[in-house]
Amino acid sequence: MRRILPFLAIALTAPAAAQGGPGAFTIAETGESFATLDQALVAAKPRGEFTWSTILIAPGVYRQCAVQEWGKTIFRARQPGTVVFDGTACEGKAVLVLRGRGAEVDGIVFRNIRVPDGNGAGIRSEIGDLTVKNAMFLDSQEGILGGVGGNQRIIIEYSTFAGLGQCDETPDCAHSIYLANKGQITVRNNRFERGRGGHYVKLRTPRVDITDNSFDDTRGRKTNYMIDLSEGGTGVISGNNFVQGRDKENHSALISVAPEARTYSSAGLRIVNNSASLSPGDTRNPAFVADASRERLAIGANRLGPGIRPFEQR
Repeated sequence: MRRILPFLAIALTAPAAAQGGPGAFTIAETGESFATLDQALVAAKPRGEFTWSTILIAPGVYRQCAVQEWGKTIFRARQPGTVVFDGTACEGKAVLVLRGRGAEVDGIVFRNIRVPDGNGAGIRSEIGDLTVKNAMFLDSQEGILGGVGGNQRIIIEYSTFAGLGQCDETPDCAHSIYLANKGQITVRNNRFERGRGGHYVKLRTPRVDITDNSFDDTRGRKTNYMIDLSEGGTGVISGNNFVQGRDKENHSALISVAPEARTYSSAGLRIVNNSASLSPGDTRNPAFVADASRERLAIGANRLGPGIRPFEQR
């Protein structure tokens, strides 16, 4: 059964327009309010590099963006799903470009983000740990994009990704989520649907936790893998529900392990308790897991519908 996140209806009824007013962005810890997100970030800076500052955002549709260059910041909608950032990207990258010590994004909707290099995202993570929850990423080139050299920890949960990805606008594809680090990436309790190219989840990291997500590709167009662990990796892929669509650019597999490189060990990667099926009328015969790591994966019991092969070695 497909899950609908509880804030979905709220998000689609957000106020029609708002550019910001005196009380649009409030620093919770001080009570100061500002008309733009940039102003709020500047005002919070004196609180210190290691102190969390919470910016509360009033309901509205904002054509703003911001770059976090310091400290730890929580970007939180006062009412989940009623804060919409629409169509504006900073530095030709994203609505939120994050390169502080840490960030949390809670209850915000990002939509219609496009930039010339094809990677317009709701969030661009460049430095620092990141938690994203109760968010929506809609009809953009990319949902969340980031590449970090250190032991970053990223958690993405209770969020919706719809109408994302592209392989037609630029030579390289964009994806719903595309992240790389040398720490751990957790993707849990999210919904992915209506992809427009690329992969739904593409990760380059040594350790993953991808659990209890819904991947509905029935209205996808020119999509590729549901999960792509591009350079290998271990951890767990469990409790997910996959529905493979008919309009695929690459329909050969649902989960791909180490298709580009064997940078990280995949030994013991646990893939268990997932369910997968083909959309009505799809007569192709994809592999549930396609493995190029040449290591021993821990593939347990998964519920696979007709036409889906359990495993393919590449």
